[in-house]
Amino acid sequence: MRIVVTGGSGKLGRSVVTRLRGEGHQVVVFDKEGARGPGFLGIDLTDYGQVVDAIFGIDDVAPGFDAIVHLGAIPASGLRPDVATFHNNMLATYNVFQAARRAGIKSIVYASSETVLGLPFDIDPPYLPVDEEYPARPESTYSLVKHLEEQLAIQLVRWDPELSISALRFSNVMDPEDYAAFPAWDADPMLRKWNLWGYIDGRDGAQAVSRALATARPGFEAYIIANADTVMSRSSASLAAEVFPGVPVAAGLGEHDTLLSIGKAKRMLGYAPEHSWRDHEAPTG
Repeated sequence: MRIVVTGGSGKLGRSVVTRLRGEGHQVVVFDKEGARGPGFLGIDLTDYGQVVDAIFGIDDVAPGFDAIVHLGAIPASGLRPDVATFHNNMLATYNVFQAARRAGIKSIVYASSETVLGLPFDIDPPYLPVDEEYPARPESTYSLVKHLEEQLAIQLVRWDPELSISALRFSNVMDPEDYAAFPAWDADPMLRKWNLWGYIDGRDGAQAVSRALATARPGFEAYIIANADTVMSRSSASLAAEVFPGVPVAAGLGEHDTLLSIGKAKRMLGYAPEHSWRDHEAPTG
């Protein structure tokens, strides 16, 4: 396929672009910053004119895209003032979705966030592992935008029954070089309680994008995308019992099973995490 990846120069974006190109897709990155050259277009996603112009084709960037992977955003709370985060992320997502619709593109996969589940869980989750079945509980401006983006997508697919939008609720993205820091969190479970000790290896995040593109059907679906384990050496059951003593825990929870349920992504996308920090060997010398 010919695929646009917005935010392809970011942490997750780099893994996504590498995977999609490795699978033989033609990928064009739309981003403000990144390595200039073939396959990259500098663009302000908050400017609808630029977005729609680029999707319809400019100079060497020909039109005729089959799908859009929308990752471009201010990636977390606290990086910019709240109003800047809201304006940038909400407008960018509307522009990308609307330009795609105008161009007749029927397949959109985009980065939602684990934050819609209620992070930092100062209010207990309803049960563990958390899943996609309970209403969103945004607790920050960043998370509020992610929730509103999902609501936008729900209405757009209602307007256009042939449109497919997959919202991937990514956990905290990690690269292999980040794994050296994980053992330091063992001493205090509260250090990573805020996202239920979850993470997503960028390469497995890219796998989820690829599978969503391959299996997407018309309509809207949201999927939690995390790795199969937690960032902790302690058992998941002991973490839940200590930090969330009054919260029901599903039977059959494995020793290090993630508390961000990936069951839906496994069932519907065929998602199967291939990486774990426990298997990573730190560089020597």
